[in-house]
Amino acid sequence: MLNILAISGSLRAASTNSALLAALARNAPPGCRVTVHDGLGRLPIFNPDDEGERTPSEASRLIDAVTGADGLIVSCPEYAHGVPGGLKNALDWLVSRDAAVAKPAMPVHASPRSLFARAALAEIMRTMSFAMYEDRLEIALLGKKPPEVAAILADEANVLAMRDAVQAFADFIRRQT
Repeated sequence: MLNILAISGSLRAASTNSALLAALARNAPPGCRVTVHDGLGRLPIFNPDDEGERTPSEASRLIDAVTGADGLIVSCPEYAHGVPGGLKNALDWLVSRDAAVAKPAMPVHASPRSLFARAALAEIMRTMSFAMYEDRLEIALLGKKPPEVAAILADEANVLAMRDAVQAFADFIRRQT
């Protein structure tokens, strides 16, 4: 069983990025478990002085989750042409650890317009030595209300696209090890 950790870069209660990751978890193919990390908003701001024995418990929980995962899926909104601060902060907690080194990672997108954030996130994650899976899943949810989001994510073609994307990522993970 492959364990894949999913992180949403959005803290909004009605986040389309978080909804996409929840749908990926519900529709994971056999042999894959997708777990959505829920602690992004509780992470303290990264401070190198707080590493090692002083690492805050929520940061340790994130580090352990990434370390223990076979792969990472990230869905990220774009704020002011960049990666949201909360997600960047989470990645900063991983910088001096081995958790990211050669860890397979796949971006997924809930907006066709997040081009600047996509490029910035890819650059950050490559710099951190994640093994980036270049194919990506995009399901356009931007601007949709929760009932519309639910209907789009339940659409048979999108369910199949999500399952196929996670299966292809799982195959990528297996080739990396």
